Amino acid sequence: MATPSGALYGGCDRIRPLPTPTLAAADAAAVAGSRPAPRAAFSPLDAGEAAGGAKLPVWDLSDLYASQEDSRLTADLDQAEADGKAFSARFAGRLAGLGGDGLAEAIRDYERIEEVLGRAMSFGQAGLRRRCAGPGEWSLLPNLAGASDGHLLPPTVLHAGAEPAGGRGAGPQAGRQRRAAPLGPWLRDLRVFRPHQLSDELEKLLHEKEVTGRSAWNRLFDETIAGMTVTVAGEEVTVSAALNRLSDSDRAVRAAAAKGVSEAFGSRMRLFSLITNTLAKDKEILDNWRHYPRPGSSRNRANMVEDAVVDALVTAVRDSFPRLSHRYYAMKAKWLGLEKLQHWDRNAPLPEEVDRSIAWPEAVKTVLDSYAAFSPELAAIGGRFFEKPWIDAALRPGKASGAFAHPTVPSAHPYLLLNYHGKTRDVMTLAHELGHGVHQVLAAKQGYLLSGTPLTLAETASVFGEMLTFRGLLDAETDLKRRRLMLAGKVEDMLNTVVRQIAFYRFETLLHEERRKGELSAEQIAGLWMQVQRESLGPAFDFSEDYGVYWAYIPHFVHSPFYVYAYAFGDCLVNALYGVYRDKAVPGFEQKYLDLLKAGGTLRHKELLAPFGLDASDPAIWQRGLDVIAGFIDELESAA
Repeated sequence: MATPSGALYGGCDRIRPLPTPTLAAADAAAVAGSRPAPRAAFSPLDAGEAAGGAKLPVWDLSDLYASQEDSRLTADLDQAEADGKAFSARFAGRLAGLGGDGLAEAIRDYERIEEVLGRAMSFGQAGLRRRCAGPGEWSLLPNLAGASDGHLLPPTVLHAGAEPAGGRGAGPQAGRQRRAAPLGPWLRDLRVFRPHQLSDELEKLLHEKEVTGRSAWNRLFDETIAGMTVTVAGEEVTVSAALNRLSDSDRAVRAAAAKGVSEAFGSRMRLFSLITNTLAKDKEILDNWRHYPRPGSSRNRANMVEDAVVDALVTAVRDSFPRLSHRYYAMKAKWLGLEKLQHWDRNAPLPEEVDRSIAWPEAVKTVLDSYAAFSPELAAIGGRFFEKPWIDAALRPGKASGAFAHPTVPSAHPYLLLNYHGKTRDVMTLAHELGHGVHQVLAAKQGYLLSGTPLTLAETASVFGEMLTFRGLLDAETDLKRRRLMLAGKVEDMLNTVVRQIAFYRFETLLHEERRKGELSAEQIAGLWMQVQRESLGPAFDFSEDYGVYWAYIPHFVHSPFYVYAYAFGDCLVNALYGVYRDKAVPGFEQKYLDLLKAGGTLRHKELLAPFGLDASDPAIWQRGLDVIAGFIDELESAA
């Protein structure tokens, strides 16, 4: 469900540790633009820096608004304020008495107002991420969140008023909701939250207080990270640059970067612990009031996936730790000539690997060629991203680290942000973020309320795009040494996506469970972090104690609790989906895949996967996905 305050992270951020595609690390995305429009004024800091000999693109937000002072922005907010008051006066407490036509009109009015606010909030969020500035430099976002839309009813209230206490599905009510189509799927998904809804007044209060509650803590986290520098061997660098050095070929450089990151975050551990404790307690309070059975349940409801399905995924991955990550990292230690790995060796390149710089145009061509080999239509949509200024890839101080795709609103277009360092794995991230962008373009036809997908499906197009790019490169490679290096790189990416993200999910689960017993010290949080790292990465590592602070740089723990399993969900699902495509098991696969993307949020996972003969509720699908990773490791063992 799309709302202005939830648009930033809605399933599109790439959170992985460096150097793989992730929000706090290696980066990527695509490029593009929209209709010709007056360019926003950029300062010299916005000039794209060279990577691999090419100028990096900077996005132009003027397709949303020209600036914070744009008269269109003021007019839109004023109109939304007036429309919101009129909406509340007309429909508050009266929805249950509306007929089918009246209900449809109410929902469409709600969607229209929300899209206006969504455009303004997207502009504020994108501007803040483009330059994570202080309130004096980019003051729009705090004024937007929770203020302009305070007169609108929260979506759950809207639906509850539209459905009488007698329940759904019977008699006139069923016909009334049918007449509210084609937004029926939106009501269907809201119905999931009805048992967890509070009174109208409480829902409205929580909605309006968001700007001084969770959103404020999120902002504190973002601005703290953006303002940090890390001392690496006497040099002051950004957090993103320091994390990027953890993949350097020189072990001394990696060790120095790791030491700098540990010291930088360790010196702020009191603040990060306070943010984490506060947000976890805030979540516990809301979960108790809403009667969610466990900390992750609200996320699963939002993902339109059952708790049992997530449990099956987590169990399958944890059971596979020995045959996946433990086995691979034992091999890697031997390849690096080390008895034990330190945490800063996890993403080290292999000795034979050439850490060459890849120019931006080469990365773009590689990804688009791979997309075109699968679907000319998919490549044509992706190509639009590289023709116009819809991406910000330049490296500069104060910019948000990592990579994400922001869908904005259907009446505009997506924007993609990354920090392009020119590494090989950045090409994979480019393929990933372009998949998000293409997905968002295709789904936009469903409208503002139905274009978004649950997080579990939001990663489908992105991971599939990565797989297309990787398989195209691997199949074309004839040099056995280079092929082995490519396989090793892909295995590391998949381990970071599946094993590491399930470890993150496990960490969150333990942390939120322990927080319910009382406030956690920084040492206790570090202990939970180290516990899951040892379990997931295995005996090949000898973890130093200073690694205990590394949980603090993961933005998803702050912005989107229990989000991270969606990456493993998407990766395993796409492995299975790609297997169907590779085996030519389903006629017309390309069109069925495009239809899946175009559906947006109108269908759930069972309906979307049925044309491919897949079922996420069947534990076998997770084993099938994990077997792909194990097969790559088998091939590496044979080559070694």
